[in-house]
Amino acid sequence: MKGVYPVAEVRAAEAALMAELPPGALMQRAATALATHCARLLGRAYGARVVLLVGGGDNGGDALFAGARLAAAGARVDALLLDPARAHAAGLAALRRHGGRTLAGVDPALPQAADLIIDGILGIGGKGDLRGAAIAAADAVATARATRRVPTVAVDLPSGVDADTGWAGEHAIRADVTVTFGVLKPGLIVGAGARHAGEVRLVDIGLTPPPARCEVLEGSDVAALLAAPGAVDDKYTRGVVGVVAGSDQYPGAGVLATGAALLGGAGMVRYLGRAPRAVCARYPEVVPGEPGQRPHEARVQAYVVGPGLGTDDQALARLADVLRTDAPVIVDADAITLLARAPGLVRGRRAPTVLTPHDREFARLTAAPSGPSLTVAPGMPSLTVTPAGSSLDTDRIGAARRAAAELGVTVLLKGAATVVAAPDGMVRVNRTGTPWLATAGSGDVLSGLIGSLLAGGLDAPRAAAVGAYLHGVAGQLAAAEGPPTADDVLAALRPALGLVTGG
Repeated sequence: MKGVYPVAEVRAAEAALMAELPPGALMQRAATALATHCARLLGRAYGARVVLLVGGGDNGGDALFAGARLAAAGARVDALLLDPARAHAAGLAALRRHGGRTLAGVDPALPQAADLIIDGILGIGGKGDLRGAAIAAADAVATARATRRVPTVAVDLPSGVDADTGWAGEHAIRADVTVTFGVLKPGLIVGAGARHAGEVRLVDIGLTPPPARCEVLEGSDVAALLAAPGAVDDKYTRGVVGVVAGSDQYPGAGVLATGAALLGGAGMVRYLGRAPRAVCARYPEVVPGEPGQRPHEARVQAYVVGPGLGTDDQALARLADVLRTDAPVIVDADAITLLARAPGLVRGRRAPTVLTPHDREFARLTAAPSGPSLTVAPGMPSLTVTPAGSSLDTDRIGAARRAAAELGVTVLLKGAATVVAAPDGMVRVNRTGTPWLATAGSGDVLSGLIGSLLAGGLDAPRAAAVGAYLHGVAGQLAAAEGPPTADDVLAALRPALGLVTGG
């Protein structure tokens, strides 16, 4: 896993390292890495035209020193100084010493004629949208990228993006590559910031940060968490998933969730949802529930509830029954809509609970009324949650983290980068996937997959994160042959597992 760190912790780690190094050494490390990646993008530095957008701070200093190295290698380097009085003096001297030119303000013709643009306007301390000359610089970059496809490299973070949240201003720079130093920052992996960052290249400059409270999952992490059954395992030790999903109107949701639970490694699936014929016809190995059987009467290690369940009173009662059990539960789709009416159903639940909302469901859930919840489970308290839906555009990690803490559940907030927040504040971000996963039934596959991982023994935060990773890989595989359906994503689960585990 790669740790993701807020600005305050990055600053503290940088200060500790700088105290051990000669003055300026840390900046030289960053500039050397930046110049190396820029030279690779150019193919060769000699004869290339490079334009630096230089702000008044260390970020601008990194750009100037990198520009000096490229100039020494034969590139023609022009630095546009957006704040000449505050430009890094040593960086300016180095650039001029190696033949680079400096100009005060923005000349739009220079980015248009460049082979590479380096964005060094603002660093991780920047807040708010770009202003003044920086707007003109951003407009010049946008024009150069649109008309000539001039590649743009951001220094540590695209200017105009908030490093802690991923919020991006109207004029934020869009980079093709971001070379970031030491550790990942939240603004590079979630929200609009991830889209502005392009390809993120992390370089080691020797930082020693504290243990991370936010991580990005990698394939090796997922493989390590997926245990193959042993010689003494049976269908019960491998995990039994109870699926409470589907309805006469939406029988396919039960089929997809059940199929994913089976392909995800469950030893058995018990189907306690409505419309069981469609499920059992597709999967004869599934054990249907007995007529009138209640969730607490079934022998299962985890429940999946919600896909295609409906939102009527019968569905609400069924959800309440599932949440009264002492089994881990993943709550998805219609069940999340029901929870927005009765959020007290999950408050104080002792067994692990995973909620998997998309943005609109999350907004409804976290804006639940503060008055008494609908009484479904006697004795369960109601819940007041501070509305957080409006914060999704500005701080997805923070919003998911707050909701998880308030509700006492694991929240899997779907998106281009899926955020999995545990009640204790630990966050895992998944970056696999494709926009093609935004298709009907795809979420049903995800919920069934997570249910199988829960039943197999993974704790809720890890099961949710691993499920999101595998679901994303399956989506990528399915999309390789054209726009996929949810059934295509389901079929790709087995090869996705093989790809990740090497099996």
